[in-house]
Amino acid sequence: MQPRMAGKRAEPVAGTSQGETRAASDVGLLEQVLSRNNLIAALKRVKANGGAPGIDGMTTGELDAYLKTHWPGIKETLLAGTYQPQPVRRVEIPKPNGGKRLPPHSA
Repeated sequence: MQPRMAGKRAEPVAGTSQGETRAASDVGLLEQVLSRNNLIAALKRVKANGGAPGIDGMTTGELDAYLKTHWPGIKETLLAGTYQPQPVRRVEIPKPNGGKRLPPHSA
């Protein structure tokens, strides 16, 4: 029996079959995430919302040229599971009483 959600049939994850392992389906999902069309759409969204520079100080305007040169190597390390991300810039949110706090997603 197929699981149902809000009157619609649940669809299997693209690229998976009953015989395929979890790791193989994760790689298929990662390849979809890293697809050219998906990344172009993500970059457009970041530019549209005025994305702030990261800890390296690179602006969205500088990102295009950087990715044209470095993307193949970055993608290869992501797919191989050896990518080591840079630290995330910490942001404090000012509070009305003069204090500050970190957003919930920061550690």
